[in-house]
Amino acid sequence: MTRKVCCNLSKELRKSLKRRSLPLRKGDKVRIMRGTYAGKDAKVIRIERKKNKVYLENITRKKSDGTEVNIPIDASNLQIIEVELKDERRFKKTKKTDKKKNENTEV
Repeated sequence: MTRKVCCNLSKELRKSLKRRSLPLRKGDKVRIMRGTYAGKDAKVIRIERKKNKVYLENITRKKSDGTEVNIPIDASNLQIIEVELKDERRFKKTKKTDKKKNENTEV
């Protein structure tokens, strides 16, 4: 079973999607909340599920030989600003859970 790397949503997205967090996907735009790069916005390039790390566009460090390498950032230090909407299956789960919540409140 694969583990999903989840991340908080911004206040605007929380209101529109009616969720507190979502699994991260490649292409999502995030804001770094903690660490030396706090406050910067970037796009997700790669996700490592085993280590729970996320690699972001233009967040790099120079190695001693001069090559630039992307820095792994923990998903708990990120906040989703814009969601990649191409995949419809990503939001099917939210519709199912909304139906269940409505059924429970009606009884």
